[in-house]
Amino acid sequence: MSTAGRPDGGLVRGYAFGQFRRALRVAIEHDDPAVRERSLAKAGRWHAVLDGMARGRLRVGSRSPVADVPAWVTLEVVHGGFATGRLLAERPVGERPNRWYLGDDGQAELLAVLESGRYRVELPEDAALPTVAWLLAQGHHEAALDLVAELWPWLDRLRFTPPPAATAPADGTSVHLEPVGAVRASFRARRVPPRIDAMRATLAAAPLYDRLVELWCDTVEGPLPELDGDGGVRGGWPCRRWPSDWAERRADWLADAAALPPRHPRSNAARLRAALERCPLDSSELTGRDVGWIRRAIANTVTARGAPGSPRRAALRAVQADVAARPTHAAIARVLADRLEPYPADDGVPSVDAVTDGQPVPRRLVAKVERAWAAPVDTLVERGVIGSGDVLAEVLPQLTGPLLAAGFDDPALRRLYAQTYAAFRRRRGLLLLNLEHQVRFEELPWVSAVEALRAPVTDAARATLRRTALLALTAFPQAILPNPLVRELGALVAHADVRLPLVEEVAADIFMGAFTRKWHDAAALASTELAGTLYARYYDLPDAAYWRAHEPPPDPPGPDGPDARPVTADAFAALCAERAAEARTGGGSHVAVNGTTIEQSQILTTHNLAALLRVLDPHELRAAAPDLTERVFAWLVGRLAQSAPDRHAALIAVKNAAYAWRQAIFFASLCSGEDQRAAVDRLRTDAETAGLTRLRPAVDGLEHVLAGGRFAPDGTAPGGGRRLLGWAAGPHWYLEG
Repeated sequence: MSTAGRPDGGLVRGYAFGQFRRALRVAIEHDDPAVRERSLAKAGRWHAVLDGMARGRLRVGSRSPVADVPAWVTLEVVHGGFATGRLLAERPVGERPNRWYLGDDGQAELLAVLESGRYRVELPEDAALPTVAWLLAQGHHEAALDLVAELWPWLDRLRFTPPPAATAPADGTSVHLEPVGAVRASFRARRVPPRIDAMRATLAAAPLYDRLVELWCDTVEGPLPELDGDGGVRGGWPCRRWPSDWAERRADWLADAAALPPRHPRSNAARLRAALERCPLDSSELTGRDVGWIRRAIANTVTARGAPGSPRRAALRAVQADVAARPTHAAIARVLADRLEPYPADDGVPSVDAVTDGQPVPRRLVAKVERAWAAPVDTLVERGVIGSGDVLAEVLPQLTGPLLAAGFDDPALRRLYAQTYAAFRRRRGLLLLNLEHQVRFEELPWVSAVEALRAPVTDAARATLRRTALLALTAFPQAILPNPLVRELGALVAHADVRLPLVEEVAADIFMGAFTRKWHDAAALASTELAGTLYARYYDLPDAAYWRAHEPPPDPPGPDGPDARPVTADAFAALCAERAAEARTGGGSHVAVNGTTIEQSQILTTHNLAALLRVLDPHELRAAAPDLTERVFAWLVGRLAQSAPDRHAALIAVKNAAYAWRQAIFFASLCSGEDQRAAVDRLRTDAETAGLTRLRPAVDGLEHVLAGGRFAPDGTAPGGGRRLLGWAAGPHWYLEG
């Protein structure tokens, strides 16, 4: 994400210090040692950020944030896009030097590895020297030498070769969220929580506890003690008679109980055991108070569970024994890990049932196996394995990489390119300012060295773009496209020979008021595509002529490189700020003020929905539009019906509901008038059923526009209708109503 300007350095340092302090607190206070260890490592990373900023080694907001390190180097990046200064591809001590791979033997080894496919590109840098070897073998000596020259300053510091793998990666159209090896390792690392372990130990000791109670019950003269309705004890007294086998049974019990964990000193079991240890033959060492405690302990357990040997206690112990005999999640996880052993660690599993069949497996563990399930992306979405646009974006590089690599003739280079693409997409994005953009795949020197050899894959890219866009819109219609998915769609657009201005979601906390030209282009496209529709009327979109009259200036002359400063769309930014006045009700933080402007940018551009109409089958999307509209409305009613724990959570809920509302208005714009009215009628009914009286002004406002009306400049309509927006700088009418 990139914005113009630079936020106050104190705010940036304050954010980083807050993250450091939070991680350190968890590392000190948490009960789980594993959590403490992870938090301590996290605190160490944030300390590196703070130290790098203080010493001037880190430039927050730059696409090259580490001093003297080029943008293509993969950095360790923590939450929020902060670089720690660590280079992820740094060579481990003792690893074979990169220079060896520039000799004949090293080149031969790399070419053999490329041919076999038995390697894994974990970081983009792993592909650098294999690319050199391929270029030299194919006679592209100049390109190879240029690449070596660019890598030369880093040969002693970074790893430029891939680690070996047991098998070549699987080909095909299947994707998976995690490789088998990662899922298998997580299963083997699973442990029984201490509380569950303690509960199972208690259940396992229940028969021994019953023998202890029975021992003392055999010393009672008269009826066994029980609790009366007032909590008093009635019945006979213990220590009045002593069975002839007392000493033998006592000794046997103490021997069997030697390994039992200690119980709370005031528990029935602890009191009875302590008394037993003092009574080798009789109760001569006990006081009257001690005997009274024994009597109450017997009364407590007999009242709660029945006497030893009674049907009630036997039934309880049978249930407890069944619970104790059940395998723990950790034990089942170890079985699943064993079943995953035959599968290649770097790929997925073709079937979940093959791993989970044979015994009941908790749903949580099945879901973990499903993360390694290799299946078509549509299937994973349908089965809920892919549950959001963010997760969809995680797996798309597994399809996009091979698609783009298909432009190469050589299979070895295709495999290398596809793996490099997937590794590059795993890089974490940086916090960027001054309208800078993230490093592009083509900026990797070893990628640019072969890019000219790749044939266009226009038709395949366009087909994949169309299929992916439709899947994202129909699977998650209530959610705006997340930035990782926008970037992946953008990669397909770049190779599909279509011009689509796809825009990212802007972060409100670092937004400085400027947008680049593509926001203007996206808004102009939306006004053209949606002219006269419900969406255009509901949100009062400008017409296409407005955008033609406010065209940004042309790009300045000069090279269009990664460091070139993009042209800003000043008229677009000014219009967003002007329209945001509707949501600026008085007060609010600078983040909220920014949010009102950003929301207007999303409204004007439809946040990529109108742009994607250019590549989708219009008949297919229109056929799905009524269902999508009703699904989104149903989702937002359910979301708003949930109680929010605090005001901040309530604000987020309203924002997300308003974003979903905007999606629904867009889909409704593709429907017939009859379907639009049916959707709004259903919305009103669902809202009333859920008791959402606060949503009534929004529904009234939508009906007003459906009937041909328009909102006033302040977003109100006759009769109390309101336009629903997510952000408010000041009180939000939905929460204040």
